[in-house]
Amino acid sequence: MQDMSTLQVPTDLWPVADFFFRGLGGEVNLNNEDEVTMLFRSFMFLYLTTVILTIITFKLGFARKLPVIKAVVVYAVLVIGTFLLTLILGLNLPLPESLVVAALILGIYRLRLHRERGGRESEQS
Repeated sequence: MQDMSTLQVPTDLWPVADFFFRGLGGEVNLNNEDEVTMLFRSFMFLYLTTVILTIITFKLGFARKLPVIKAVVVYAVLVIGTFLLTLILGLNLPLPESLVVAALILGIYRLRLHRERGGRESEQS
């Protein structure tokens, strides 16, 4: 039976989570303030990375400019939802890795769309 003062850290993490949780070792002693601080800091870095990638993906994928109030609501929901997803699934699923792929695909799409529109405008002139 596992002691309630230790927390097991998975060893088979996805690359981004593994990068942030690398220094923790196999388990965290919850009675040691330094280890708990390191665990919290690692989670917050994973969370902030996921939030930044979510905002980038949203900006690239959503073409219309929103009114200020709607934008505030959307970003608040993004931040809260990303926290819940990172808390529940952050160590088990490749959230940041998936968001990087989505941002790359949307970025390529937006670049091609911009070039195509620029080509059409130069033909009409």
